[in-house]
Amino acid sequence: MAMTQREPPSPTPSPAAPVGPNKHTRVRSLRGWAGSALVVAAVIGAWQGVVALFDIPAWKLPAPSAIGAELVASRALFLRHAWVTLQEVLLGFGVALALGVILAGLIASFPTFQRAVYPFVIASQTVPIIVIAPLLLIWVGYGLAPKIIVVALIAFFPIVVNTVDGLRGVDADMVNMMRTLGASRRQVFVKVQIPTALPFLFSGVKVAITFSVIGAVIGEWVGASAGLGYLTRVSVPLFLTARSFGAVVILSAMGVSLFLAVALLERLLLPWYHTERRQRALERS
Repeated sequence: MAMTQREPPSPTPSPAAPVGPNKHTRVRSLRGWAGSALVVAAVIGAWQGVVALFDIPAWKLPAPSAIGAELVASRALFLRHAWVTLQEVLLGFGVALALGVILAGLIASFPTFQRAVYPFVIASQTVPIIVIAPLLLIWVGYGLAPKIIVVALIAFFPIVVNTVDGLRGVDADMVNMMRTLGASRRQVFVKVQIPTALPFLFSGVKVAITFSVIGAVIGEWVGASAGLGYLTRVSVPLFLTARSFGAVVILSAMGVSLFLAVALLERLLLPWYHTERRQRALERS
C-alpha cells in the first residue's frame, strides 16, 4: 500500500512584537523636537528676509547672520562675560535652593513657624527687585555679592512654594499607616513626605534656575563691570546692536541649558516618577 507523503506543516508566523511604550514616547518626542526646530528655523529665516527686504540698518535691527558673525568674531569677549554671569547664576541658585528647602521643611512641619514666616516669604515677591538691587550696592558693595543676593531673592520663592505643596500633599492614609506601625515623626518625614515632595521640588527648581538667569542680568544692569547683562548695557549706547543681541542669545542658551540639565537630573534621580507619568499618559491615550 502506497503511503502518501504529507507536506510538513508550514510554520505559523509569530505575531509581531508589540511596540513598547518607550519607542512610542521617543517617536512623539522626536516629532515634537523636529516641529520646534522647524518653527525656530522659520522665524530666523523670516527675520533675515525682512531685514534684507526692507534694508534695515544693522544698528537698528541686525540680521541673524550679522549676530552669528558677531558671536564668532567676539567669542573671547562673550566667553569672558558669560563665565561671570554663570558664576552669579550658580552661586545665587545654590543659596536659593538651600534656603528654600530649609524654609519649606520648617513651614510644612511647624504651623507656628508657618504663620510667622510665610507672609514674609510671600511679601518678598511683591517688592520689585529692581528697587532692592541699588540698595544692595550700598549695603554690600560691588562684586559678586549683590548679584548673588538678587538671584537668591528671585529664585527661592518657587522652590519654597512647590516644596511646601509637596510636603503637604502626602497621602494621609499612608501617614496613618506609618504611625500605626510605630513610625516616628522623623521617619514619616524622611520615608513618606520627602519622596512625595521630590517631584514638586524639581518643578520649583526648574522654574528657579531660569529665574536665576534673569536675576543675574538685573544685578549686572544695576551695577557691574562684567557679565552679559553689563555687556548689553554698555553695547546699546554705542549702537553695537549685534553684540547686544549676541549676549541675549547666549543668555537664552544658558537658561535653556540649565533647565535641561535640571530636567535630566530629575529623570536620573526620580525614574519611578517618570515611569508612572508615562504609564498614565499611555492609559489616557
